[in-house]
Amino acid sequence: MDRHSEHVVHVPAGPVTLEGNLSLPPDAPGLVLFAHGSGSSRHSPRNRYVAARLNEANLATFLVDLLTAEEERIDQVTAELRFNIGLLADRLVGVTDWLGASPDTSGLRLGYFGASTGAGAALVAAAERPDQAAAVVSRGGRPDLAALALPRVRAPTLLVVGGADTQVIALNRSALVALRGEKELAIVPGATHLFEEPGALDEVADLAAQWFLRHLISDGSASTS
Repeated sequence: MDRHSEHVVHVPAGPVTLEGNLSLPPDAPGLVLFAHGSGSSRHSPRNRYVAARLNEANLATFLVDLLTAEEERIDQVTAELRFNIGLLADRLVGVTDWLGASPDTSGLRLGYFGASTGAGAALVAAAERPDQAAAVVSRGGRPDLAALALPRVRAPTLLVVGGADTQVIALNRSALVALRGEKELAIVPGATHLFEEPGALDEVADLAAQWFLRHLISDGSASTS
């Protein structure tokens, strides 16, 4: 595989096949798996921007749709699957296992980047795969949706919330208390839920890159610090 460009990859996950965009910079110390939020997809401009910034930091990224095209069409009408954290986390675990078995990615330390409801799925997956998940970053996330799993998350977890997103700040403060491992809450001043304000998403990308580069190292020593 050409490790300099983005590739569309199909991943079997139980009874379905998921589609994602895999980018593998040369000599990447780790790979960040994205879990998208409510009604979003791997084409989310915000997550694609963050992924591009992580690629610039020489981190590999995998933006994957956790719902099939048909499921997304259903969800656009019912909005029920985007809140099915159990289903999304199961899919994320399936992708995690596939990445761990793939020759191109098996040697890379793995981190999760979860946005909105996707952060809940990422935290559940991190609890289910403690030996694979080396770091988690949540952007405007709903960690409360993973409440029962939070005490089992061993991966160092960074919760990033907009300063104007008051309800989500409260949810993240409560989640921070429930998390047992290394953890941090970062508030981006003046930012709303989607971080659309000038410079807000850049700050998210900087915080995420610093967190992942700190923890996604080959010997794993940072994840136990």
